[in-house]
Amino acid sequence: MLGPNASLRSTRNTSQLRSYTQLMWLAFFANRLTREKKSSTLRDVYYSSQAFAVDFEDQSESDSIIVDLEAVLAKPREDFHVFPEERSSVFGDLDIEYTVPGYEGKRMNLSNHPDGYAIGPSLTSAELVSTSAEIVIAIEKGGLFTRFVEEQVDKKFKSIIVDTGGQAPRSTRTLLKRLNSELGLPVVILTDGDVYGEHIAMVIKSGSAGAAHLRELTVPDAKWVGVWATDIEKYKLPTIPMTESDIKRCHDLKRDPRYQEGIWRKELEAFLRIKRKAELEAFSKYGLTNITDKYLPQKLELAKSL
Repeated sequence: MLGPNASLRSTRNTSQLRSYTQLMWLAFFANRLTREKKSSTLRDVYYSSQAFAVDFEDQSESDSIIVDLEAVLAKPREDFHVFPEERSSVFGDLDIEYTVPGYEGKRMNLSNHPDGYAIGPSLTSAELVSTSAEIVIAIEKGGLFTRFVEEQVDKKFKSIIVDTGGQAPRSTRTLLKRLNSELGLPVVILTDGDVYGEHIAMVIKSGSAGAAHLRELTVPDAKWVGVWATDIEKYKLPTIPMTESDIKRCHDLKRDPRYQEGIWRKELEAFLRIKRKAELEAFSKYGLTNITDKYLPQKLELAKSL
């Protein structure tokens, strides 16, 4: 997906024997997981390799071999039961039916728990039965997710609320994709007012470089509605200065083909102009519920024209 190059590994090349062996062991382990209907995490795979005397220098090397196996099989790691650690949540009127062994046929409504439900393998693989929601609101911060639940944003705006926990894990992006494609729900994204928040939104919309070979993890028509750099000025939000790292990231993204037009380019240039950033919580300056009472309704209305 990122270019014309490919890698070839062969047992005839002694310098490739180590990575070849790692890949073959991972294929064996993935086959065992799927056959026995068991689940694992990225970290668990790394530690399990030690039990089989398969040598990885660290988890990052193990993770890269997992990506290689995805590329070879043209399947996401979730299909061979390797999942990320759970750190995202979902809340709203959505009936699901579990399909995992031992829970087949059991139904649950995702508005039944005020803390929301963790987005893990059992939830992402469940059948999406029915919903009264008309939109999905993905929000970067757990604290604001809780605030949205408390303020009944799900009822006020007929929405399903998703806490992405920062950069959305693949399980979360899978659920967002399914809500969009299977239930026809538009997805809007709220992030902090900084360059990293803008990239969090872009990853949901177009995918990450590390998973560019997995197109089912994207929501192409998702809309980033803020917090924009221009919002910082418009709403006179409390800010802190951008760091040199922030500024470098802006310039890096300006060279990315995905950021060459529209709101993406405009806001990168605005960040570089004002050299300030703001948190979602900055709206608390105007009252704890200002973000849900005033900012969110304006942004949801604006999203219709984006």
